[in-house]
This record gives sequence, C-alpha cells and structure tokens, in this order.
Amino acid sequence: MDKVNDQYCINQILLGETNMFAVLVDRYKDMVFTLAIKMVKNREIAEEVSQDTFIKIFNSLNKFKGDSKFSTWIYKIAYNTCLDYLKKNKKEDNNITIDELKGYVIKTTDNALSILEDQERKQDIQNCLNLLPSDESFLLTLFYFDDQNLNEIAKIMDISVSNVKVKLFRSRKKLAAILKKQLEPEVLDYYEIGKVSKQEKNEEY
Repeated sequence: MDKVNDQYCINQILLGETNMFAVLVDRYKDMVFTLAIKMVKNREIAEEVSQDTFIKIFNSLNKFKGDSKFSTWIYKIAYNTCLDYLKKNKKEDNNITIDELKGYVIKTTDNALSILEDQERKQDIQNCLNLLPSDESFLLTLFYFDDQNLNEIAKIMDISVSNVKVKLFRSRKKLAAILKKQLEPEVLDYYEIGKVSKQEKNEEY
C-alpha cells in the first residue's frame, strides 16, 4: 500500500472508497504534526490542529487540481489551520533579540545548519527552533528539514519568493543568536559566524 501514489488514493476516495484516506493520513501525519507543533508550540494543541487539518484535507480533496505537489497542498492547509488557531487564541510569539549579532550572520546556507546532519545534535536545533516566532520556526523547518524549495514555500505561506528569501535571511540571524545563547561552545564550533559584507548579503541567494 505504501507504493500507491497520492493521486490514485485521491481518485479512489473521490469515487467513494473513503477507507483509502487512512493511507494518506498515515503517510503525512508525522509531517503535519511536526509543522503544527512548530506553530502552536504545544503537543496537545498540535494534535488537535493536526486532526482539524486532516478533516479539512478530506473535505477539500475535490479542490486539489494537481498543479502543485500534494505535500505542498497539505502544508498550506496545515499552515492556515495553525494560523486560524493562533489568531483565534491570540497567541503571542516569543521575540528573540539579535542586537548582539548585529552585522553578523552565518555565512552560507550550507554552513548555516550543517549541524543538522549530526543526528545527536538535531534535538538541540529543534529546541532552539521552538524559541523562534511561529512563522519563522515553520519557515526554517520547511526549508532545512523538509527540503521545500523557495517556490513551494511561497505557495504554502502565500507570500512572494523574494519575501521568502528575506524571511529566511532574518530567521537564520535570529536562530544564530539563539544558538549562541543556548548551545555549548563546542557545538558552536560547527558554525562560521562572521561579518557580512554588502556583497555577501546580495549573494546570499
């Protein structure tokens, strides 16, 4: 059943075989929950939001036209469901100051989160990501953990690609500040932090 593609499942569900929806839920439940917890920052609420997301997915399957990846479409529904919850409950994000890193940034995308390849350090990074505002934590998770490209992220978050680039740049600076404060010195040896020239800023992407 794992080899059955998404579109086949969707077609069968729309034809009345609703039991096939369990295949899609099983395939994407971890992804949706991970993104939800990045946004709402609470496990129980993330579970509720995830359930709401899949209800919306089921009820909206006939609207999926295949003009984007199915996973991108699901990300967008999950993101909007989380936003609805946050707006309804007026949840305020943490604000991380980056004054101490003013004029500094991790030099390149590859070096920025090279530590993510180290399984023993992934939880440290996740903990630091959770200290970011919801949308920035969500954005970095999409880009670094879920390998979504700039165009896909733009569709998910309903913003322009250029805006995605700006948000990524700023979010990395905030994450660098958190890492500097939260992680032990030997972890920071993985990072190259230095002054950013105007040329580097322009060539970031």
